[in-house]
Amino acid sequence: MQENALSIIGSDASTQQQYFDAMQRSEHLEPEKALLQAILEDAVHCYRKYATARDRAGREKFREAEEWLMGGGNGWIFSFDSVCELLGLDPQYVRRGLREAKLAPAEPESKERRHLRHRQAA
Repeated sequence: MQENALSIIGSDASTQQQYFDAMQRSEHLEPEKALLQAILEDAVHCYRKYATARDRAGREKFREAEEWLMGGGNGWIFSFDSVCELLGLDPQYVRRGLREAKLAPAEPESKERRHLRHRQAA
């Protein structure tokens, strides 16, 4: 889960430390925080995974994730802005990181990874 959290908040060391400090302070609210974190991680996962989807179902999943992530806060407890604030994250900072990641070219697959993937398929 820690790896997913880092992908959400980006690579800025001070932001990562703020996130982990907030999570440690709130151990008494762990189930609630875990639920909020799972909601956020699922949306980020769908946003990234389906960003280049060509099929109808994938495009719809991306659209739903993008709408929730990029939409403005509406005061609903499970809005993106509310979830971020309850987790101690700046919603605009997270949005900016998601947009930048979407624009960045995908890393080329290494020869070793292709070889492993090919062996697993065989």
